Amino acid sequence: MARDARGDVPSGLVVVDKPGGLTSHDVVARIRRLAGTRRVGHAGTLDPMATGVLVVGVEKATRLLGHLTLTDKEYQATIRLGQATDTADAEGTVTSGRPASQLTLAQVQAAAAALTGEIQQVPPVVSAIKVAGRRSYQLAREGTPPVLEPRPVTVWSFTVRAVRPAAGDLLDVDVVVRCSSGTYIRALARDMGDALGVGGHLTSLRRTRVGPYDLSAAHGLDELAEQLAVLPLAEAAAAAFPVRQLTEDEARSLSHGGRLAALGQEAGLGEETGPVAALGPDGTLIALVHEENGVARPLAVFVS
Repeated sequence: MARDARGDVPSGLVVVDKPGGLTSHDVVARIRRLAGTRRVGHAGTLDPMATGVLVVGVEKATRLLGHLTLTDKEYQATIRLGQATDTADAEGTVTSGRPASQLTLAQVQAAAAALTGEIQQVPPVVSAIKVAGRRSYQLAREGTPPVLEPRPVTVWSFTVRAVRPAAGDLLDVDVVVRCSSGTYIRALARDMGDALGVGGHLTSLRRTRVGPYDLSAAHGLDELAEQLAVLPLAEAAAAAFPVRQLTEDEARSLSHGGRLAALGQEAGLGEETGPVAALGPDGTLIALVHEENGVARPLAVFVS
């Protein structure tokens, strides 16, 4: 990774194929060391057990992350039916269970279909949800697990790929899920098991896509240690959001926080659209803008 002429760390995204056993924060710490800057963050936490796409922002690209977090995601997972755990995954303690080997493919598919669409989902108690300023998992570890309220999430697809016997009377179900930000795959496993009356938990999870960034663009940590692959800021934004090309005058105004006339339907956008990547004549990312009521206002400005 080359620094610019002033010696600054270049801004952009690093798409990491996170290994199992590391927290998302561990990965951020690794990228901080490799990039030589503390200004690093990630879009969308992966549990330590999970692997796959973790989008990491470096320098100015950290301002993209909040918007990328809101995009859709895809996962490959294995759900074990016949056992419930206190964490809803294989890292927890088994709390209950019933034989699941008698379940048919049709029954499992029906349970998945019932968890598809716009649903109300209760997050796992062992999660980073904040309750009165404390993380839910902290309260659970102290023996006072909170009662979490259901939250609206969208599961666009919950596809059962295979059903196979596991040890004893357990049943393993391989699934592919495409869902909105904030959806817990562990909770889908838990709720599928509950619906079928046998209990369920997640035994493996791999995130295959975050918005436009999939595994084909991801790099392992060993590979990144040899060469830190940073997707440039403008290219990263253009891949994730609609693009608006600015004139020099528009770029100058927007870089100082000014507002522009919305392009709206003229550019194939709706009456209310955002974020849109606004690029200067030289291809530089000037800002992310939101169009509403005929006005394009900056959500985040990347030049000064």
